[in-house]
Amino acid sequence: MDTVFITLASALAGFIDASVGGGGLVLVPALFATYPNVAPATLLGTNKSSSVWGTLFAAWRFQQQMPLQWRALRIGAICALLGACAGAYTLTLLSPQLMRQALPLLLLAVLIYTLKNKQWGQVHQPRFSGRAQMWAMGGCGAVMGFYDGFFGPGTGSLLVFLLVRILGFDFLQASAHSKVLNFASNMAALLWLGWQGHVLWAMFLPMALANIAGSWLGTRVAMRQGAAYVRWLFILVVSALLLKTARDALL
Repeated sequence: MDTVFITLASALAGFIDASVGGGGLVLVPALFATYPNVAPATLLGTNKSSSVWGTLFAAWRFQQQMPLQWRALRIGAICALLGACAGAYTLTLLSPQLMRQALPLLLLAVLIYTLKNKQWGQVHQPRFSGRAQMWAMGGCGAVMGFYDGFFGPGTGSLLVFLLVRILGFDFLQASAHSKVLNFASNMAALLWLGWQGHVLWAMFLPMALANIAGSWLGTRVAMRQGAAYVRWLFILVVSALLLKTARDALL
């Protein structure tokens, strides 16, 4: 029964992640509730072991349907991977307690900005091209990669926000591009945690397959419904993250 529950949670997480990020909001609590006696690092590693494949599949699906800026994405992915490694190393030196307390305020600012600017992210108007776009994508990848390695919650959603705000993408394009960057940071985290033995490999296959299935449905719905749908799902996910992180910060 536990395997069935976690597999379904992984599928739902894949659906949310593929559309706008934030799938960990579903899967991580499900893992903690199902395996209360397992070390937190192991549960986080198990989450990465499935989400990394759903994210990769979403990136592949998106690139089949729309043109992605692969020159900029390659730089961004490398920076995200290196940033995640730096974040994971920093985690061994510093406590993420300050980040835990500040995150609800950051999410609140993101939510207010998105709600206030109703037309923001509806039209795809890239602000940069060529090398400038590569540097901007690399900066977003490095910052969010470091955050993912050091702390993690809401990485995909915050990455979508940065791509819309800084690069001028619409929500659908931002979601598509974020998958490549998020895959890189997730892979770095998985390699680190897997090397340390923090993955329940017995759960890997059903969770990964379910995450990919959810990702397939999520990308399909997102591409059919467009930027407006992704924007409202983004608002919903950020609101849920805000409530959860505020509760965690107060406990």
